[in-house]
Amino acid sequence: MAKNTGNDFRRGAVTGRTQFQHDNGDWQKRDERTGQFMEKKSSPGPFKGVAKEPDGRDTNNS
Repeated sequence: MAKNTGNDFRRGAVTGRTQFQHDNGDWQKRDERTGQFMEKKSSPGPFKGVAKEPDGRDTNNS
């Protein structure tokens, strides 16, 4: 389980989520199991600790 440390970094990876970048540069998270879109990032740069699509470590989406 991922945990924020309060020192601008996270210990562990966020599981069950991936992120991708829109054509306009915004990053958005997607639930890996359902495919449902989640929050979109308003600040620059990708989400911390969330795998980028395609992440190369496909999981069983059951």
